[in-house]
Amino acid sequence: MTLERTWNKMMVDRILFNGNIITLDERQPAVSALAIWQGRIVAVGDDDFILSLSSAKTTKHNLNGVTVIPGLIDAHIHWEWTARAMQAVDLFEVPSKDEALRRVAERVVTLGPGDWVLGRGWAQDIWPDRQFPSAVDLDRVAPDNPCFFQAKSGHAAWVNSVALKLANIDAQTPDPEGGRIVRDHNGQPTGVLLETAIALVGDLVPAPTPDQLADAMLKAQERAHAAGLTGIHDFDDPSALVALQVMRERGQLGLRVVKQINQRWLDAALESGIRSGFGDHWLRFGNLKLFSDGALGPRTALMVEPYENEPDNYGIAVLSKDEMTELASRASAFGIATTIHAIGDRAVHDVLDVFQIVRGEESRRGDSTAERRHRIEHVQIIHPSDKHRLAELDIIASMQPIHATSDWEVADRWWGRRAEWAYNARLQIDQRVKFAFGSDSPIEPFEPLLGIYAAVTRQTIEGRPEGGWYPELRLTMDEALRGYTVGAAYAGRMEAHQGRLMPGLLADLVVLDRDLYVTPPEELLQTQIIGTMVDGVWRYGGVA
Repeated sequence: MTLERTWNKMMVDRILFNGNIITLDERQPAVSALAIWQGRIVAVGDDDFILSLSSAKTTKHNLNGVTVIPGLIDAHIHWEWTARAMQAVDLFEVPSKDEALRRVAERVVTLGPGDWVLGRGWAQDIWPDRQFPSAVDLDRVAPDNPCFFQAKSGHAAWVNSVALKLANIDAQTPDPEGGRIVRDHNGQPTGVLLETAIALVGDLVPAPTPDQLADAMLKAQERAHAAGLTGIHDFDDPSALVALQVMRERGQLGLRVVKQINQRWLDAALESGIRSGFGDHWLRFGNLKLFSDGALGPRTALMVEPYENEPDNYGIAVLSKDEMTELASRASAFGIATTIHAIGDRAVHDVLDVFQIVRGEESRRGDSTAERRHRIEHVQIIHPSDKHRLAELDIIASMQPIHATSDWEVADRWWGRRAEWAYNARLQIDQRVKFAFGSDSPIEPFEPLLGIYAAVTRQTIEGRPEGGWYPELRLTMDEALRGYTVGAAYAGRMEAHQGRLMPGLLADLVVLDRDLYVTPPEELLQTQIIGTMVDGVWRYGGVA
């Protein structure tokens, strides 16, 4: 049976034609039209061929020359945090502690005594005094309400005296393993909690019901579609998985989700027989998620050499190398790959040592590297002696280009000249490492066009620093786009279904008002999303 007769036997639901369609398929990188049937692309090519596949029931969309790209995928997002943050006090990069307190006070007057005040996004390093805030500060504006505000990094929390009392945190409370209660010169808790100590208060915060969380996620999903997102890799707890299932049961889930498994639930996953890749095109399991260290903001990222001007501070190891090895080894033996958060260069080194051991075990079992798609999340700074190791071990570099432009001043301050090895996707790509890009939302905005802009300019949206931060590390547009499409699809074991626009793959795509490949970098931020399609359905905007 000929190809054309095959098409004539099926119903082509939609056709997009007269466009600049960037497929990211090396065999046919650009076409003017594509045909969709039951949520999948069935043909790509020129207008004449694709239009010949239509019937009286086919909906045809004239693109009028605008650009289409594959649907964008955020390979690292905290979806529950993101949804809940949209309803909390917005402290994202507020310029001062006083402004943060003003916003808290504004929320407190809407609440009753005892109600929790929640928010996130503060970063003391951009405040004039660069000092951590305190419980005493919050007590002035919220004396009767427990407060819990996570830092922008997610690796510190700011709480008030009411919250400390509820958590029974005082001078005698020991630091939890992998965390620290910041204390004053008298040993009293200041109201700042680092790493695992965050949970001492965070676990007391009332959780929304699955239905309430699903409602919040629905609103976040609308914004995600408007930003061109068609898929995400989520790193939050099972409560996010429950809410996502509620959305699916309601018929509201419009993002393709790869759900990672946090350490606390590894035993349950193994007992259930879950393996990486189990699920369908809407919701599937990814990797075990572990933490090796903290973050740059609170200076808890684990370093080979101490922080600049802090000779005794090397950061915090959240898990030891032996603990990570045991967990990753056990997960791999049962078919689950591992992804490990590593910010500091010592943390990246230790994680590579862990994966070297696990790769050896897998090789002896006959497991290929494609079967166990291990990832390092962030790879935020790497020691020069380790620069070849991700490629040698076939480890995916899951990175967030926007971190480079939001952190560059802080990185220069605390890492000095070592920063040339930081946020260095250029290095990984040149080593032919598989890579995937994301946002780490709500730590950074989840709009992928902001990440693409950061990757190709190494500048903030205000154009700082002039000429770009370590401009030799800039990526090409093709590299940046592939990080949010082809690379993210591979990292999620979805490359046979998403990441490109070609026959057989899902009809997930984004329509833009300009061609990213020819747009001057300084104009990228003016790009408008005309439409976002998932599963052959317009989820945002669209083309007539």
